[in-house]
Amino acid sequence: MDHVSTINIIGTILFAIAILHTFSTKYFEHLAHIHKQFSGLLHLLGEVEIVFGFWAMVLVIFMFMFEGKSFAVDYVDSRNFTEPMFVFVIMVIAATKPILQFSEKLVIFLSRLLPLKIEISMFFILLSIVPLLGSFITEPAAMTLAALLLSRIYFKEKLTSRFKYLALGVLFVNISIGGTLTPYAAPPVLMVAGTWNWDIIFMLENFGWRSAIAVFINAIIITVVFRSQLDAIKFKNLSEDFVPFSLTFIHLLFLLGVVIFAHHPAIFMSLFLFFLGLTTAYKHFQSELILKEALLVAFFLAGLVVIGGVQQWWLQPVLVSMSDNAVYFGATILTAFTDNAALTYLGSLVEGLSEPFKVSLVAGAVTGGGLTVIANAPNPAGISILKKHFEESSISPLGLLLGAIPPTIVAIILFRLF
Repeated sequence: MDHVSTINIIGTILFAIAILHTFSTKYFEHLAHIHKQFSGLLHLLGEVEIVFGFWAMVLVIFMFMFEGKSFAVDYVDSRNFTEPMFVFVIMVIAATKPILQFSEKLVIFLSRLLPLKIEISMFFILLSIVPLLGSFITEPAAMTLAALLLSRIYFKEKLTSRFKYLALGVLFVNISIGGTLTPYAAPPVLMVAGTWNWDIIFMLENFGWRSAIAVFINAIIITVVFRSQLDAIKFKNLSEDFVPFSLTFIHLLFLLGVVIFAHHPAIFMSLFLFFLGLTTAYKHFQSELILKEALLVAFFLAGLVVIGGVQQWWLQPVLVSMSDNAVYFGATILTAFTDNAALTYLGSLVEGLSEPFKVSLVAGAVTGGGLTVIANAPNPAGISILKKHFEESSISPLGLLLGAIPPTIVAIILFRLF
């Protein structure tokens, strides 16, 4: 076995350990509350955003040991970190007070169009319209806005854990499938759209209408099932603080600029640095920026990029060995343990795939995007924002999986039977 193969094997072992670690973070958080003398280390191990970054660094250390400095540095340099950087920037901008107030006013306006109590209609809008909006403002931005508003309006209330986990599952699944109306918003679609020449018409014909129906069905079901809990919530506006519309408009322009140049880190990072200067100059109109949370999410995704880069040797043969129908369910399952964008990217490297195979691969990848924290790039952002409302400030991976299974089944029905 040569050294490259050795690195592949080590990388796969570390990848498996990282997945197990991801599913154990709730246990580490529990231990941190019991063993106070080791609480710092245990809290660190219990941070789901730390997991893949930590094991990615272990992988790079092994590369230094087996292949030397040049190999390790060249490998890291060869990774594309645009997505982690973009998610960091979009999270920070989308979570600012002007953007959040504007989003809340828009949600309130849409909610009042429905013949329901505003607390019920807003919940429905946050789990349906906002995820579909992700097709245009990108999934990470939609996740940030939906999670922040859910956190402030609903998750702060004394709701049952069952409600919270099911709401989290619906949010994650709807974000994953809701970004497929366009070819640039969902990471697994973005990885293949250029290579396979998929335009917005193709996306709407093969994905969009199915995704939209599934999103609305999921949102309707959870809203009806938990209507009594939602009815007991009293909505309060985000803030009475005045924010000039001109400042809100400028914030929206920055958000739009970052979305437009999402694939050009030099440009969107320059915009972001300019944006930081703006928030400093008008600090009295701002809430505290979520820099820590966004950095942790970026670290998680960067770690996934590094450690996922040595999984091609086994993932690609597994995918291409499947039939059109099998690859849909195979991708749905594999997505829970890898990353849906990584799966579709590997598929894009293979020449001669049939059109039904390509559609099934991507459909399966987005269907399974809500099952775990690592299944879809925006999921860590949602976890980072909402975990404080769960027991011991930690979200159980099993709880998320169980909460995501019902809406995932709805997506499967739409993608496979219609």
